[in-house]
Amino acid sequence: MIGGLFIYNHKGEVLISRIYRDDIGRNAVDAFRVNVIHARQQVRSPVTNIARTSFFHIRRGNIWIAAVTKQNVNSTLVFEFIIKVCSVMSSYFGKINEDNVKNNFVLIYELLDEILDYGYPQHTDAGTLKTYITQQGIKSVTKEEHAEIMKQVTGQIGWRRDGIKYRRNELFLDVLESVNLLMSPQGQVLSAHVSGKVMMKSFLSGMPECKFGLNDKITLDKQGKSASEDSFRQNKTSIAIDDCTFHQCVKLSKFEIERSISFIPPDGEYELMRYRTTKDISLPFRVIPLVREVGRAKMEVKVVLKSNFKPSLLAQKIEVRIPTPLNTSGVQVLCLKGKAKYKASENAIIWKIKRMGGMKESNISAEIELLASAEKKKWARPPISMNFEVPFAPSGLKVRYLKVFESKLNYSDHDVIKWVRYIGKSGLYETRC
Repeated sequence: MIGGLFIYNHKGEVLISRIYRDDIGRNAVDAFRVNVIHARQQVRSPVTNIARTSFFHIRRGNIWIAAVTKQNVNSTLVFEFIIKVCSVMSSYFGKINEDNVKNNFVLIYELLDEILDYGYPQHTDAGTLKTYITQQGIKSVTKEEHAEIMKQVTGQIGWRRDGIKYRRNELFLDVLESVNLLMSPQGQVLSAHVSGKVMMKSFLSGMPECKFGLNDKITLDKQGKSASEDSFRQNKTSIAIDDCTFHQCVKLSKFEIERSISFIPPDGEYELMRYRTTKDISLPFRVIPLVREVGRAKMEVKVVLKSNFKPSLLAQKIEVRIPTPLNTSGVQVLCLKGKAKYKASENAIIWKIKRMGGMKESNISAEIELLASAEKKKWARPPISMNFEVPFAPSGLKVRYLKVFESKLNYSDHDVIKWVRYIGKSGLYETRC
């Protein structure tokens, strides 16, 4: 089946070469290097035909693996075999890279002798091969592993250098959330979740340690459940975080024990954590659609938009997209607030409002004229989508405290200027009509 198997590095140098049939010569090695690895144009096809010879190749990092044949073979079978070879090598010496291939070239030749016989696959299961070839592979240490070992030995922090000094110590914290919603025409929430992230920008001198806490339920439960009114109020405003991921600077051991986020911050801007919530979401807007078909040539649409947050807050960049049928010939729009326009290219009415206060209500009405259509298929009524930006976190997440400790330099937590901001945006915010 396979006439030969070659492994190259990114420069085109041959690391492993095994020829199984007489019809494949050494010139095949150079042909692949010239026409594929050193090709002027990017080679997108995984199969390359050169002088009646087929090269089936894949790339793993900086390594090329090519199977060569002059016969008309099953290409799917060849690629499955190449992937199996990669799997076997990975089970012996880990990551497939140039260093590992060079360090284990004797082992690889032994494996190829067992795997292939006269070009036909024999044993490709790693567990079976380990009963024949018991030699252990040599694993090279990657840069990331080397950095981790150095950090453990020396205590060095890779994300922050020593000797940073600022005239004014400032710390900015942004809670950015994206709320996703699918609501039925009757106002029933079909699905809703919030994806959030905490962005920080730190301009702090020395090597400070920061600590901040959130109002998640686990944290508040950890502090003890008392029957007092204050404790009841806290548990009422707490949120349930479904899952979260942290920047490498966060001390996970402290988070597991104390449920407090403690870290030595990188200098400048960075993403501290990501999280997701699905319960007790405060939906900033409610869209109430009313669609009425008046015969076959006309349709009336009315959409009511209600804001469900504090009157003291203002929402911005509000955009409501109301879909229209494909056979729409004309639209007459009436709205008292904002601007509305029919866009034929998008088959939608775009209603834009610059600002809207909390606990307010606005509506838009439209008469849609339809062309006569031969299609009997009923209009699918795509959902009404919405974009907005609000100055609060729809999940209800709150930063309970934010503290900075620096023992070596002469400044305390009170000397640091802290800024906390909450921004909620629409993700996929849709209401069926």
